[in-house]
Amino acid sequence: MSEINAIANKQMPNTIETLVTELRALGLKERMVVIVHSSLSSLGWTSGGAVAVVEALMRVITEKGTIVMPTHSGELSEPSGWQAPPVPEAWWQVIRDTMPAFDPKVTPTRGMGKIVECFRSYENVKRSDHPQVSFAAWGKDADRITRHHQLAYGLGEGSPLQKIYDLDGHVLLLGVGHGNNTSLHLSENHAKVRPTFLTGAPIRSKDGRRVWQQFEEYESDEDEFEEIGRYFEEQQEICVGEVGNATAKLMKQKEIVDFGTSWLLKNCVKKS
Repeated sequence: MSEINAIANKQMPNTIETLVTELRALGLKERMVVIVHSSLSSLGWTSGGAVAVVEALMRVITEKGTIVMPTHSGELSEPSGWQAPPVPEAWWQVIRDTMPAFDPKVTPTRGMGKIVECFRSYENVKRSDHPQVSFAAWGKDADRITRHHQLAYGLGEGSPLQKIYDLDGHVLLLGVGHGNNTSLHLSENHAKVRPTFLTGAPIRSKDGRRVWQQFEEYESDEDEFEEIGRYFEEQQEICVGEVGNATAKLMKQKEIVDFGTSWLLKNCVKKS
């Protein structure tokens, strides 16, 4: 949505205070552990933009709870598999040899949106060290959630997603659908019905050298996430409300993950 359209669609602008009120009305509470997926443009015109959204979330959750956001950097990956856009085969080895190693402090996100990019820059926000599927967290359990993020199967049992699950956390969809619900990747890892593949990324070795490290991952089918989410909402009551101009949904992460795992086990043929 353009800024002109965003202004035209609002009687009054969103502010930190209005966002706080609407987030609390949705059911977001102090002390919660919540992973947030968001679209700034869907909220309508907001005084302060992404900063106001982050400040509102922090004001509601407080440091007694924990906010998590995916800070993925998909371009740090095996170039032979790139599709949007693909690069010539002659470039592949050059990229493997020269792409800078992942650095949680400076490596930008890719396709995560303005709210995520703003959030990861905040003081006291910690970021896990996975080169492709890192997460940033702020609050009480930020260190626990982001440390020791395993390289292989980075959205599985050794990931921040699993730690949110273990902490009985929530998922907040703020103007986005289940296609953006990263926790459903944990369902894929729990179900183990997807084929695996070998990928790679530039990382820092224990002695500080930049190396290209290969590791295994599950293939994903995010096109199925909206269908899983639709069936889940038909069977499970969740909190739905308006935040700004956006539809917002709040749910228990464990419930959507377990539902997604069961759905995948019933509907997907296991592949080696």
